[in-house]
Amino acid sequence: MSITTEQLRARAAGTFWLRLAAVALPLLMIAPAFWNGYPLLQWDTGGYLARWYEGYLVPSRSTVFGLYLHYGESFGFWINLAVQSLAALWLLQLTLRVHSMMQTFRFVAICLLLIVSTALPWLASMLLTDIFAGLSVLSLFLLVVGGQRTSTLEKTSLFVFTAFAAATHSATLGVLLGLCAAGWMARPFLKKRLPLAGLAQASLTIVVGGLMLVSANYALSGKLAWTPGGYGVAFGRMMQDGIVARYLSDHCPRERYKLCPYRNELPASADEFLWGKSMFNTLGRFEGMNEEMGYIVVHSLADYPAWQAGAALRAMGQQLLHVATGEGTNGWIPHTRGIIERYVPAQAAPMRAARQQHWGVNFDTINWLHVPVALASMLALLALLGHALANRRLDDLTLLAATVTLALLGNAFICGVISGPHDRYGARMVWVATFVVLMALARRFGDDVKAR
Repeated sequence: MSITTEQLRARAAGTFWLRLAAVALPLLMIAPAFWNGYPLLQWDTGGYLARWYEGYLVPSRSTVFGLYLHYGESFGFWINLAVQSLAALWLLQLTLRVHSMMQTFRFVAICLLLIVSTALPWLASMLLTDIFAGLSVLSLFLLVVGGQRTSTLEKTSLFVFTAFAAATHSATLGVLLGLCAAGWMARPFLKKRLPLAGLAQASLTIVVGGLMLVSANYALSGKLAWTPGGYGVAFGRMMQDGIVARYLSDHCPRERYKLCPYRNELPASADEFLWGKSMFNTLGRFEGMNEEMGYIVVHSLADYPAWQAGAALRAMGQQLLHVATGEGTNGWIPHTRGIIERYVPAQAAPMRAARQQHWGVNFDTINWLHVPVALASMLALLALLGHALANRRLDDLTLLAATVTLALLGNAFICGVISGPHDRYGARMVWVATFVVLMALARRFGDDVKAR
């Protein structure tokens, strides 16, 4: 059958737009960094970067992610942003393909909507672990359900990516572990919908991620240990809820704690206690207070179980509503600036010249759109699940919606209960809900078009 001139032109036009998208989308995904003139930084960035140089472990700073940043130094960290941008686009298109929804126009449209209306491009433009939190939920899901719809190379890449993401942050590892546990519990009921091989591969990524972290800790510090800091962060949240003050009030008359002389002067927030100018510094910070904080955390759980449960539920609920983009991404990052100036002096000048360092990044206007979209996406996700259950439909998109819902709840529980509610923790995960809702809308719209 001969091909007409119109068909040739249509093919040429399609090829042109496909090539244009292949070039434009990776750049748009990190457009905030280009606008800023330098990769976006956060208060925590310096702590990760310093791990290679300082050779010891600090609370909540993964050495694996520190090594990842270190290898990007010679390229001004732009290679890190390229990896993050391409990883995001790869997982978005692979998710669409596994759901038999991959079409160039649809893929481009969904990507552009995510870039405009969610935190995704800001996360991809930042030197922080947060981009891997949401992406790892997609990669874990694809490992489980991908089966014969993904190649051996893709499965291997998904495995490595998920293990690496788990090693970048304990909260990410916790969410992925929870998803695997939920998958194993649901397996007897869903059977072939959750293949044993897929669940086994996904679960093994958690083990490999843990081994990766412990190995990196040993290589850099000489200590075969997990990244420290869990008790200290939980202590800060309990202090913020008033539990620590009550515990000290009840126990200081008969027990001696370092904090007893300060029990009436505790700061109002965990951030002020841990990272501000508080008695925490006077008492030796984590090194001097870890043992006491751990003791108080464990024993206050036993002393006030009802109070702890209520505080945990409130923190989880509040965390679900904390979804604004950009928390901590402003000009006040003295520690990160100091680390770059000390250890990567070649990057000091371009870093100081960036808009962020001149307080030129303002998220107020952005969040007029991002926050409503995030909240609406979570509600739409619940509606999508409710509709599927009412119609007794359990396809892969429903499974993805359920997975993302569990990830959001798990993330809110882990981050809200341990660290306390922060917008940063919600924003790094909620964009995945928007993606699933856009997929559902695209499928519904596509079905309507076919019906006509």
